[in-house]
Amino acid sequence: MEGLKLAESLQQRFNTRKPNIPLFISTLASIPTFPKPPKSNLGSTNSCKAYTGIRVRTLVKVFPKKSRDMGYIRQITSASLQPVTTEIVEKDSKDVPFSGDSIRQRFLEFYASRGHSLLPSASLVPDDPTVLLTIAGMLQFKPIFLGKVPREVPRATTAQRCIRTNDVENVGQTSRHHTFFEMLGNFSFGDYFKREAIKWAWELTIKDFALPPEVLWITVFEDDDETFSIWHDEIGIPVERIKRMGEEDNFWTSGVTGPCGPCSEIYYDFHPERGFSDVDLNDDSRFIEFYNLVFMQYNKKDDGTLEPLKQQNIDTGLGLERMARILQKVPNNYETDLIYPIIEKAAALASVSYPEADDRIKSSLKIIGDHMRAVVYLISDGVYPSNIGRGYVVRRLIRRAVRIGRLLGIKGDGHGNIEGAFLPEIAVKVIELSSQIDADVKGRAPRILEELKREELRFVQTLERGEKLLDQVLTSALLRNPPCLSGKDAFLLYDTYGFPIEITMEVAEEQGVNIDMKSFNSEMENQRRQSQAAHNVVKLAVENSSELVGSVYDTEFLGYDTLSSQAEIKGLLVKGDPVLRVHEGSDVDILLNRTPFYAESGGQVGDHGFLYVSEDGVKPKAIVEIKDVQKSLGNIFVHKGTIREGALEVGAVVEAKVDAILRQQAKVHHSATHLLQAALKSVIGQETSQAGSLVAFERLRFDFNFHRPLNDNEIVEIEGMINKWIGHTTDLQTKVMPLTDAKKAGAIAMFGEKYSGQVRVVEVPGVSMELCGGTHVSNTCELRGFKIISEQAVASGIRRIEAVAGEAFIGYMNFRDNHMRHLCSTLKVKAEDVTDRVDSLLEELRTVRNEISAVRAKAAVYKASTMSSKAFSVGTTQMIRVVVENMDDIDADSLKSAAEYLIDNLQDPAAVVLGSCPSEGKVSLVAAFSPGVMDLGLQAGKFIGPIAKLCGGGGGGRPNFAQAGGRQPENLSSALEKARTELVTILSEKAS
Repeated sequence: MEGLKLAESLQQRFNTRKPNIPLFISTLASIPTFPKPPKSNLGSTNSCKAYTGIRVRTLVKVFPKKSRDMGYIRQITSASLQPVTTEIVEKDSKDVPFSGDSIRQRFLEFYASRGHSLLPSASLVPDDPTVLLTIAGMLQFKPIFLGKVPREVPRATTAQRCIRTNDVENVGQTSRHHTFFEMLGNFSFGDYFKREAIKWAWELTIKDFALPPEVLWITVFEDDDETFSIWHDEIGIPVERIKRMGEEDNFWTSGVTGPCGPCSEIYYDFHPERGFSDVDLNDDSRFIEFYNLVFMQYNKKDDGTLEPLKQQNIDTGLGLERMARILQKVPNNYETDLIYPIIEKAAALASVSYPEADDRIKSSLKIIGDHMRAVVYLISDGVYPSNIGRGYVVRRLIRRAVRIGRLLGIKGDGHGNIEGAFLPEIAVKVIELSSQIDADVKGRAPRILEELKREELRFVQTLERGEKLLDQVLTSALLRNPPCLSGKDAFLLYDTYGFPIEITMEVAEEQGVNIDMKSFNSEMENQRRQSQAAHNVVKLAVENSSELVGSVYDTEFLGYDTLSSQAEIKGLLVKGDPVLRVHEGSDVDILLNRTPFYAESGGQVGDHGFLYVSEDGVKPKAIVEIKDVQKSLGNIFVHKGTIREGALEVGAVVEAKVDAILRQQAKVHHSATHLLQAALKSVIGQETSQAGSLVAFERLRFDFNFHRPLNDNEIVEIEGMINKWIGHTTDLQTKVMPLTDAKKAGAIAMFGEKYSGQVRVVEVPGVSMELCGGTHVSNTCELRGFKIISEQAVASGIRRIEAVAGEAFIGYMNFRDNHMRHLCSTLKVKAEDVTDRVDSLLEELRTVRNEISAVRAKAAVYKASTMSSKAFSVGTTQMIRVVVENMDDIDADSLKSAAEYLIDNLQDPAAVVLGSCPSEGKVSLVAAFSPGVMDLGLQAGKFIGPIAKLCGGGGGGRPNFAQAGGRQPENLSSALEKARTELVTILSEKAS
């Protein structure tokens, strides 16, 4: 390919750029040409496509233009498995020569031209249950590195989207930490090793990226003489710029056991003038590591010894944001063109200038820029805010951005609506920058923006509740000597209510309250350790089952066509350990060479059934009951069962028989799931999509993205539509075709499925077409009927429908009918009159309850009238009447009536505090202050909260009247005594 050259007009334009966006242009004239890709690997030099087994991805290519500045082929990546085509477009003259997009492009072109297959970025939701989010470029290749699945290509290159949250507190504080970042990688699966990896990394760095060799430093593992020799003797790096590092820095391992090996890193020196003495590569002010080469050559055994891997692998990572910082000559990763436009948008909403801002404001803007990139791509990949798992990561990042935005003074959406959300406005800029990272983000923009708006506005309400809690805990803190807010309360405000510690400190200082920051920092550290433990581990352990990998191949699945077949036992495992023979009564995992049993995947549960070992072809020698089937080690089916009779041994031939009744129910519910998704798209909108599913024998469960509950009319319409399709008795059509053809035909992917080059398409003609590996009915009439049994929220923006079809539908309807008959018999009415009769009974019940409540209130008032005589006086210059009493077991409403009676009948000024235990494990408290007491500075709402806390509860209310509750009745007496003591102390001081 021809080299990348700037026209003179462009060079002049870059030389006159705005000062706050510096660019690296000093070496433009010497930018080298791209090597031509080998025709044997990539075909024509005018296109660079690599078939990935998942989709075709088209590379960016840069060509010189004779009549214009330059042109390029736009790179289109897709997380939705969408095939793409090459599109020639004109390059925007405002694009920088070393833009983030061009750096990504150059890296991928470089390795594609050296025979690497260009594979797409995996989703941020990994196909790996051991990892919460995709935290490294190598994650999608984990099964290959472990030798559990065969390699499809010998070498590959990717631009992988990654999320890491273990260093979230460093985001915005350092120049290089991010939650969302892109890792450019080149990988070898037993193809090339150290020498090629090093030479190509160096060539890319000094030629294609034109970095001066004299500012580059190298680290190697302290015992890795081979790597040291390559860098020094073959590449020519001076000894003084090669650092030998220990195991902690330069030996990569996946865990206690598993693949591992030494690594070598390339650092950029921002201040070479400081020389070679006392060099610390961890000095962020001078150095930044931008390229890491991992030489995966050992397997770490249980005893800690290292044994050579059969297949030596290369796993590298070049940080895109870091390289952009270096090439664009900016002081930190955030001021590159990958993030800076987002920061500028946030600054505009905050009415501040980033270049003129102080460090605190700049740090806040960096955090917003970083977090907005993370949440936009996470939501695009189907991760929605919630309180568990991945959803909690999204929620925390959104809340952190909202907190910081409010701290910066951002109010409203920037369009005059001060009650509006500002995150969607910033997200628009992230989406504008997304086309070269993930082209699907723009198509999902409406859903992303709506989710951000909803979550932000909900959190603002939480913040407002936090303000009330802050008021309460500060009131309690004022009662201590000296006044001090506990670190635990401050952390509760921060963690649960999103209250920045800076705001808590400011408000506390105004009221003369200190904060136990040591305790607060301890709580923060505990949370940080838990976060690191949960999110920063890539498990690649070679388990005991690894010895089976060489002898057990993928299981041949026969279950689409038959429910019984003969098979050979290829492996037996008991508690994860391989064995040769298993006896009666044992639980065992069985590996067969072929099977009719469906293994759980795509939401459909694994089949049940039996394995039989016959003796003389007649009498069973052994019987195994199969209760589950799972996929493992790539595509190996693990049959989980219990030996009911006899014994099993490796090599035996078994007759495998699936439970036909249960399989039919699974097929019915899987086909019904496809119809349900089609009906939902028709009734509530095409933009809704699946967010999870369960296809079980007794029911189906379908999770989908939607922001509100379905109303009764919508549920009726969905059920009616599906039952109509069932009644059409339509034959289902199943085809196997290339993925690209399936996508062109309009087939949609099922959530959680992983697809290869050839895919299975299940179609209900005129209704639904989906990529699906599950089992299905032959005709819709087999569903018999469809009924939704529940619809509810399971997370923010995620709804769940549970439904039944087939035999489960008949059973459910019979169950409901039996209950209705019993209800009709009990109420002595016809079925059509049940609703009216129940409404009548409920009205009668409400009337009786109101009458009882009125009687209780009168009784409480009467009891209160006898307490008037128990009022005592406080003060000398002003006499204040005080009543503090326990009213035994009266309910909260009656307690309120009693307090109102007393405050109305006692002469102003007066203060009343009453308590009761209306039921087991429950405390009710009420405080009522007359105007004269409030004039002295006391407020009922602030007073009652700390009192209720003694009873294990809380509460508040207005200055004149407040209610509270608790869960520790045994503490009521001491709480009322504390109320009496504090009232006497405070009122005596103020009324004397």
